[in-house]
Amino acid sequence: MKQESIFFLVDSFILPDIFSKVIEVKKILSLGKIKTVNDAVKEVGISRSAYYKYKDYVFPFNETSRGKVITLFFVVEDFSGILSSIINKIASASANILTINQNIPINGLADVTISIETMNMKIDIQNLLAEINKVEGVRKSEILAR
Repeated sequence: MKQESIFFLVDSFILPDIFSKVIEVKKILSLGKIKTVNDAVKEVGISRSAYYKYKDYVFPFNETSRGKVITLFFVVEDFSGILSSIINKIASASANILTINQNIPINGLADVTISIETMNMKIDIQNLLAEINKVEGVRKSEILAR
């Protein structure tokens, strides 16, 4: 069973530089200054593995997942009711669905993106993804954008 997340407010002065550099890479990518993660991490001077290790856990103080729009990406098997099951999990968490896009299935698998607003969520986004991963036929899930 996964431990519940605990958040701390810490002055960046005492943290290792890697955390500030991860935030810098995220900023560069969001502004479109550099298009690829590989190029952005080279610009900042960190490894891709360090970026991916921390990217979902390090945020500036003014950026949290509560009250934000998050886009989720799924690869799902093509059978009746799977999208409905995912939507029910999102509704159970009290997230507000903004958009849904499901591509035409290829070789029995379909890509689905769902954008949600997280202001009233009862659980955090990681727990929501864990619940969605329990749905039969969900092959992959990830946060595409925050």
